[in-house]
Amino acid sequence: MIQGLSAVDPLHGSVGPASPQAPAPAAGTSFEDALGQAVGSAIGTLQSGEAAAIQGIEGAAPPMKVVEAVMGAQRSLQSVLAIRDKVVSAYQEVARMAI
Repeated sequence: MIQGLSAVDPLHGSVGPASPQAPAPAAGTSFEDALGQAVGSAIGTLQSGEAAAIQGIEGAAPPMKVVEAVMGAQRSLQSVLAIRDKVVSAYQEVARMAI
């Protein structure tokens, strides 16, 4: 919940402007932490896909394992690229705003 945009007082149920007090720290994971975990997971998936592909070329891994690892790496890469595109689009929107 974004404290600065809250229009409802959770204690009294009244509608009004948000209080000017400092917001309490959130109990959940921060956006930075969540994004860092997602990127770390994607990097790990890409590295395991690369390792499986190398093992497949050497004949040390079964073809099905190689295909699964490479497809997982491809899905991770597509997800990271989609997130990057959204971030760039949001930045461009903010840059176009009049000050």
